[in-house]
Amino acid sequence: LRRPGRSLPDIVPFPAGQADLKLLRPRRRSTARGAGGHLRMGGFYNEKTECGLVGAGFMGKAHSIGYSDMPKYFWPAPAVPVLKTICDIVPEIAADAKERFGFEKCCTDWRDIVNDPEIDVVSICTPNNVHAEIAIAALNAGKHVLCEKPIASTLEDAKAMAEAAKKAAQKGIIAMNAYQYRRVPAIDLAKKFIDEGSIGKILNVRCTYLQSWSADPASPLSWRFQKDIAGAGTLGDIASHVIDIAQYLAGDIEAVTGMMQTYITERPVQEGGTDLLGTVKLGADAKRKAVDVDDEDSFLVKFKNGAVGSIEATRNAWGRNNFITVELHGTLGSLYFNYERLNELQVCLAGDPDDRRGFKTIYTGPAHFHGEVTWNIPGMNIGYGELKSIESYEFIKAVVEGRQPSTSFAEGYRVERVCDAVKRSAETGRWVTVND
Repeated sequence: LRRPGRSLPDIVPFPAGQADLKLLRPRRRSTARGAGGHLRMGGFYNEKTECGLVGAGFMGKAHSIGYSDMPKYFWPAPAVPVLKTICDIVPEIAADAKERFGFEKCCTDWRDIVNDPEIDVVSICTPNNVHAEIAIAALNAGKHVLCEKPIASTLEDAKAMAEAAKKAAQKGIIAMNAYQYRRVPAIDLAKKFIDEGSIGKILNVRCTYLQSWSADPASPLSWRFQKDIAGAGTLGDIASHVIDIAQYLAGDIEAVTGMMQTYITERPVQEGGTDLLGTVKLGADAKRKAVDVDDEDSFLVKFKNGAVGSIEATRNAWGRNNFITVELHGTLGSLYFNYERLNELQVCLAGDPDDRRGFKTIYTGPAHFHGEVTWNIPGMNIGYGELKSIESYEFIKAVVEGRQPSTSFAEGYRVERVCDAVKRSAETGRWVTVND
């Protein structure tokens, strides 16, 4: 307890893994605060930041949990999120989400959030085709924005969002694209091995993202199967994730050649509700509609640093659930990661003796990146929910510190340019250079 006239100490050194015992003196930021004392672009540690969330479906749930749980893991938190307003175009869904996730208010028009002077940050969890309109309006209104991936449904919208974010950044406004898988502690550990030179020069990068939730033709046609809403199918939905991871670990992709396939050409139409990602099946008498996006993408890549590789993504792989794999080969060793065992990183170093060289498994825990979010002992493990808390922490921390995050809108636009090159290659059957 703090007594009158006594100040709290600066950071107290504790052994690794005991970050929860650190004490921080509240530090004043030289930035403005809005009405009611909420955080605008900084403030004291552990002050509150008012959050608005647009889209109350699957990702709305994930963002709500990320914001709510973040301070429980990362304490002292850079700022404590307050769930102010949640929006969905369906009134019943908005009202239900308000009660379920603990928001103070709900609405059906996203402009009510963007125009609310009390709200500091806006999470965008809508279908892809409205990302740009909402994000640009929020940035122009001085809100910090966390937008789900892919950044947009078209390359033109992605460019507009990146330009709006660049302009807003001059005023200290933060814009972040939600590529949470690069924030897995094991992926960050792989990045450390690479940056330290432990595996030498990267020669080859091999990535997959395989799912099965839409392999059944009875899975309904949600917005994810409609080009005018999603922009693309598997390419934007899941391949974008491993494109981001590949570029995070090995640098920018320079050129691609590949193919895109659609296996299920029509699906039963889902009537209302949120996107349930194949967890429901519709009968043979349901109304059906054509699918005009890709089910599977396979492409070779060349990196600017000379490395080569391959990326494969599909939502039609029976037996695979959320099978993200990354394997890197270098001149001095190799790394392998499998998201379905996301707390592990496999490492093989060429310098090990011949009779014991091979992949060894490192279990991530308190000694590794974002160790605060783990459960004290490696092997107790974290999951998807904790990843969204890590993402929320990185976002709110960037807002408080006034710096753009690693998954900025510029980075999201970069991923979209790779996706665009894949589309053009699939159409022409040739190598295509990624436009810079």
